[in-house]
Amino acid sequence: MASQQPITVQPQCPVAQRPGEWQSGLMDCCSDCNVCLCGTFCFPCLGCQVAEDMNECCMCGPSVAMRTLYRTRYNIPGSILGDCASTVFCPSCALCQLKRDINQRKELGIFS
Repeated sequence: MASQQPITVQPQCPVAQRPGEWQSGLMDCCSDCNVCLCGTFCFPCLGCQVAEDMNECCMCGPSVAMRTLYRTRYNIPGSILGDCASTVFCPSCALCQLKRDINQRKELGIFS
């Protein structure tokens, strides 16, 4: 008779995801100067690039909803209030952070 080995590792539920993080901080403009310059001098162009990356309408522009959607998609902690505050009080920084994050996730092959 064959001896049975006890199960020591249980399968994990794939639904539970660990919280993600932003790939760069809100004020990390120096980490990608091209994105920072584009966000500073051609904000609408960068907004359209981000919208295109996210398969959203360019006419909607950079919005709280887009930032919230992105955070939700990648399980990044935060709140709609925080998204609203960053988008209203520092729109260039918020948009640049979003674009830097998209670029870095593309390089890592984890952008969908």
